[in-house]
Amino acid sequence: MAVSLLAHEVSDLCLGKPALRALSISATIADALSVLKNSDENFISVWDCQHKLASTGFEGNNDVCECQCVGKVCMVDVICYLCKDKNLLSPADALKASVSVLLPKIPGLVMRVEPSCSLLEAIDLMLEGAQNLVVPIKNKLSSRRKQLQKLSPISPTNHNGREFCWLTQEDVIRFILSSIGLFSPIPALSIDSLGIISTDVNAVDYHSPATLALEAISRSLIDQTSLAVVDSDGILIGEISPLTLGCCDETVAAAITTLSAGDLMAYIDCGGPPEYLVRVVKERLKEKGLEGMLEHFNVSSNLLSYLSTSSSSDDESVVAPKLTRSGKHSRSISYSARMVRRAEAIVGHTKSSLVAVMIQALAHRVNYVWVIEDDSSLVGIVTFSDMLKVFREHLESMA
Repeated sequence: MAVSLLAHEVSDLCLGKPALRALSISATIADALSVLKNSDENFISVWDCQHKLASTGFEGNNDVCECQCVGKVCMVDVICYLCKDKNLLSPADALKASVSVLLPKIPGLVMRVEPSCSLLEAIDLMLEGAQNLVVPIKNKLSSRRKQLQKLSPISPTNHNGREFCWLTQEDVIRFILSSIGLFSPIPALSIDSLGIISTDVNAVDYHSPATLALEAISRSLIDQTSLAVVDSDGILIGEISPLTLGCCDETVAAAITTLSAGDLMAYIDCGGPPEYLVRVVKERLKEKGLEGMLEHFNVSSNLLSYLSTSSSSDDESVVAPKLTRSGKHSRSISYSARMVRRAEAIVGHTKSSLVAVMIQALAHRVNYVWVIEDDSSLVGIVTFSDMLKVFREHLESMA
């Protein structure tokens, strides 16, 4: 059984995975925004495809395309970019910039590997910092399908006649869970006893301006974690998660610019923001002289409907959300019925077993679990990367 597990290649983990939707490095941020809004995927791969004329002496289909995946972008990248001071006055102009400005200046976040790459090699690359492994899909495209997918700023899936998928830490953890019995007794041990609780966490005070959390939000996106929202006593109230922000649209930049961390948590908590917060955003944008941002977002965003009707409900009494010591956040009745990822944090305890934390994270499609005490005070965080280190050591001993 152990030998069989070690013999697996990354191609075994990629069975049934869809081909990557792609964006050319020559595309604009507006192009990226359009793809993200019309895709079920949280991230879009960015490719640098350089065409050269093959030296065959014949004209026709002689283009040779050298394609390289240079990174990935998501809605959070766009939101954080629009929140920069230089982009606040004219977001429409900011969206005309090249998508390349969104790519982190950190090498190795996205790496290409061959389908024959071993499971151990894949884990090592992830532990060295790779967030996504780009893997060629073995199926070949027909000539007609190749012609239909000629290079453009927004190219669906094809790169020089090949398609790719990508592998994440979540995929590897899910695969390991399917063979968890091979690692006994490690999965039953507590995360505390395994020493994998990290106290180095991104956290922000509930009442702090959300703008002060921008750098931490960007960092949590790189770390594949989240930003904890705590009160003055260190009680975990909730989180501002890149996953939650990724379910929103670019109009959230207006909320980050004007609200506190706690109010931002309420703003992104469901399918639509509470009306009292929309009114706050509107007034504060005007106070800051950012009416250009307001006008731009009113064109095609969810914020439009709220801002256009908020004046008719100014006399309504609205109760703001309150802090609770249960690690949760009380809700306004004005939320939209369409629910998305909530701002409530996914939590475990120091004595939780490794396998329980694994299942909890996988069930909620996150790469981490916050660790709290019984009184909801924040202890630290356990990530997929921490888990992979444990399993990697065991796999090495099995080899």
